Amino acid sequence: MAATIAAEAGKPIKTARVEAQRCVDTLRFSAIEAAKLTGGTVPMEASPAGEGKVGIMLRVPYGVVGAISPFNFPLNLVAHKLGPALAAGNSIVLKPAGQTPISAIKLSELLLEAGVPEGWLNVVCGSGSEVGDAIVKHELTKAITFTGSAPVGWNLRSEVPHKKVNLELGSTAPLVVNDDGDWETAADKAKIHAYSHAGQSCISIQRIILHEAIAEDFTARLASNIEQLVVGDPMDENTDVGPLITPGDRDRVKEWVDEAVSGGAELLTGGELVDEDRCLAPTLIKDVPSTRSAGARRSSAPSP
Repeated sequence: MAATIAAEAGKPIKTARVEAQRCVDTLRFSAIEAAKLTGGTVPMEASPAGEGKVGIMLRVPYGVVGAISPFNFPLNLVAHKLGPALAAGNSIVLKPAGQTPISAIKLSELLLEAGVPEGWLNVVCGSGSEVGDAIVKHELTKAITFTGSAPVGWNLRSEVPHKKVNLELGSTAPLVVNDDGDWETAADKAKIHAYSHAGQSCISIQRIILHEAIAEDFTARLASNIEQLVVGDPMDENTDVGPLITPGDRDRVKEWVDEAVSGGAELLTGGELVDEDRCLAPTLIKDVPSTRSAGARRSSAPSP
């Protein structure tokens, strides 16, 4: 499974193994919870009308759960949707990310082999605008689970206010380092948490805010750490950072870096294409302008 993740998502194989193990954990946790989904009793004596009576609470499945998963964790985030839904007795219709459907298909095949009843687990590949929209709006899906961009997620929920909708959305995640903290460790950890899977994570460090007393030393240490990262073939055991998910995304991020620098930001390291132009080097820039051009804003609009 790790090799499949690396091959279709470009995630370095050593990081992909971590995701595969997390998938095992997710399914194990779901199995444990399945045994806990019991009913309960409710004492009724708070009101005189309920004296001597006991209410019974039952947990019942929603029925059909519609699930839409992203490309950046093509195995474990699929497990996050399949495991709980099946554990609670629901059937599920899953649309994996168009860039990374194979991990989801292989996991589904393993679950069917393990005993999931035929027809309870269904994988439908396609675009968000076509397949995703159909899953969300179909009258048979009673609950929706979506992981992806915030604009798409909030729009999705607004379209089906009568359904149970669970959203896991991205954001701009900051790291704030004060002068009384362990800034050396923070600089070392940032190397991992900013550039793992080429920064394509909803909790990836995207900006760093530093106390002025440690800003220069922290920045120098982080830049040195970044330059030690190995960029290249995801199947190589030494690789730390692979390619972005598509050449178009590589070019889009490169344009953002170039725009920031042309607008007055200082490029500290990276910024160029490497590995025969397949990858964007891990990049660190400081004093980034707080405004962007209208063209750049349009180019950054998320798609389903």
